[in-house]
This record gives sequence, C-alpha cells and structure tokens, in this order.
Amino acid sequence: MRSFFEGIQWFFETIMFAPHNFFRQLELTSWTFANIINWVFMAICAYYTWYWCKQLTIHQQNNEENQDTTAHSFLK
Repeated sequence: MRSFFEGIQWFFETIMFAPHNFFRQLELTSWTFANIINWVFMAICAYYTWYWCKQLTIHQQNNEENQDTTAHSFLK
C-alpha cells in the first residue's frame, strides 16, 4: 500500500508540478519571462471586460436592458 502512495507522490511531484518548477527556475534568471503567462491572462481579462462594457452600453442605448428592481415575482 505504501508504494501506491509513493507512486501518487512521484506522479504529482515529477509530472504535474513540472511547469511550476520550470517557472520557478526561470524566475531566478528572468522575472519578465517567468511572469509572461500572468500578463497574457491579464490582457485577456482586460479585453473581455472592455468588450462586456461595450455590449452593456449598446444594449442600454437601444433601450433593451431590463432594469426592473424586483428580482422575483414572489417579492411583490
């Protein structure tokens, strides 16, 4: 039974954490390259936040937005 859990340990430490270990070692030489994936995710989130706000503005200008303050019919 012990070898089963050691196999799970080996799998996660060697295989699953390999990208994390790569970026950890890369940070010692270049902070920019180590954090490039974070910058990419922030750029994607910024774009879709801008797109969402743009769509909200379009719907509000067309009077398509329902601004009813009651969330449920049983609250009346």
